[in-house]
Amino acid sequence: MSNLKVGILKEGKVPVDKRVPIVPFQAREIMNSFPHVKVVVQKSDIRCYNDSDYRSEEIELVDTVENCDILMGVKEVPIKNLIEGKTYLFFSHTIKEQPYNRELLREILKKNIRLIDYELLTDSEGTRVVAFGRYAGLVGAYNGILTYGKRYNLFNIRPANKCFDLEDLKTEYEKVDLPAIKIAVTGGGRVSRGAMEVLNGMRIRKVTPADYISELYDEPVYTQLNSRDYNKAKDGSEFNRGDFYNSPHLYESDFAKFSEVTDLLIAGAYWDPAAPVLFKREDILAPNFKIRVIADITCDIEGSIPSTKKPSTIDDPIYDYNPSEDKVEPALKDESNITVMAVDNLPCELPRDASVDFGKELLNNVLPHLFNKDSEGVIERATITKDGKLTDRFKYLQNYVDGK
Repeated sequence: MSNLKVGILKEGKVPVDKRVPIVPFQAREIMNSFPHVKVVVQKSDIRCYNDSDYRSEEIELVDTVENCDILMGVKEVPIKNLIEGKTYLFFSHTIKEQPYNRELLREILKKNIRLIDYELLTDSEGTRVVAFGRYAGLVGAYNGILTYGKRYNLFNIRPANKCFDLEDLKTEYEKVDLPAIKIAVTGGGRVSRGAMEVLNGMRIRKVTPADYISELYDEPVYTQLNSRDYNKAKDGSEFNRGDFYNSPHLYESDFAKFSEVTDLLIAGAYWDPAAPVLFKREDILAPNFKIRVIADITCDIEGSIPSTKKPSTIDDPIYDYNPSEDKVEPALKDESNITVMAVDNLPCELPRDASVDFGKELLNNVLPHLFNKDSEGVIERATITKDGKLTDRFKYLQNYVDGK
């Protein structure tokens, strides 16, 4: 007899998210691997795997998950749907004190819910063990190429969300015919690796940052830029990675040498608000600033990239930024503008593949700690609320909760 019941939630947030934390064959795998666990799935007409896919794996479909112990979704659970006293796993978007989710955290505390946030699940080194970053990078880079093709009337490829899955998306690569442009990819994590998968798949050559700046090419090329490539110490000393992350205010941007030769920027680097911005509006207005298309995967509004003024949507993925007036305008109307792709839920465009990868990481890296003994503290580190209180690690959120 099962003594732990896990419910896969129907996503309730709008706009609709078709992803799932656990796909059908993985739900079956969980019950095979953990005999004391039973998985049930809340009926849904929106997810990328439909109810019959779960039924074919002999997973029970339910209307309500009220008698489950652990509830797993992807996006924030609507306040009205929260069930008292349960353990929830989802992306809560509360740890940076996001104002739009204050009421959600208040209700979670009020309802004595144990909240485990996927974003906080890490190993002992602090490296995240589950994430959708690779798919944000894949779709973000693809959208960047699509946008460049659209802006200059070069080729037409299907939007990622019109492709069945990643293999279907890859069939579009051969339609891409780029001139000898230069593409800069920022970042060194899952997002940038996903972006480079696409560029490599399109047979775009990777070059070193030094060659990227100095050489001329008769084919499209890209380079990968890490923090040391576009930040420098204000006092002229050598770049030190540890020092940069500990004291980012002692550094300034050194991106101008890249913006003078770059045609398409694919921004995939995590940005700390204490760190220098990549460039400023006045840099865009300089005559030697070349970038005219930006795929901002990180989508930090009013953050590191001044042209990212708002998130865009899967249905309406691009807008133009007018640097002279510092405002958003309709896309592709004025050649002096920068065209921005800033979709903030990119993995939703390839929900099937993104869900499979995410579920695999959950199965391997998280569920053994959740269902058995959490001896390595994986679950504990990711738990924001428990027993109606903020856990010690997240006590700093108390003022946020109190509205101060």
